[in-house]
Amino acid sequence: MSTNKKIIHTESAPAPIGPYSQGVKKGNMLFVSGQIALDPLTQELVGGDVEAEAHQVMKNLKAVLNAAGMDFSEVIKTSIFLSDMSLFPKVNEIYGQYFTGEFPARETVAVKGLPKNVNVEISAVAIGNE
Repeated sequence: MSTNKKIIHTESAPAPIGPYSQGVKKGNMLFVSGQIALDPLTQELVGGDVEAEAHQVMKNLKAVLNAAGMDFSEVIKTSIFLSDMSLFPKVNEIYGQYFTGEFPARETVAVKGLPKNVNVEISAVAIGNE
């Protein structure tokens, strides 16, 4: 039985650090795995502050979207995971810079820990044209 799903992979986003794909496309739906602030060229964390992390996360999301022939305008849902809810205002401000017009649905939660002890991770679901 064929699922007709397409695995999305791009060198412009960090390689997965576990048994998962950067994205999976089925029909016109794209599911983008949670992205953290890894530099795709070095696989090293982009650090310094939560703003730098948030920008890198959004760049990584954009790279996976683009590899699937999509962009932020087609994102319908995001999930934001933070190491501490006090980081929300800064991350929210940066997040908003990557969308124009209609924003996707989303949830934001604080969690006990994130991969590589980062402060922010974001995943996305997009629907585009087939």
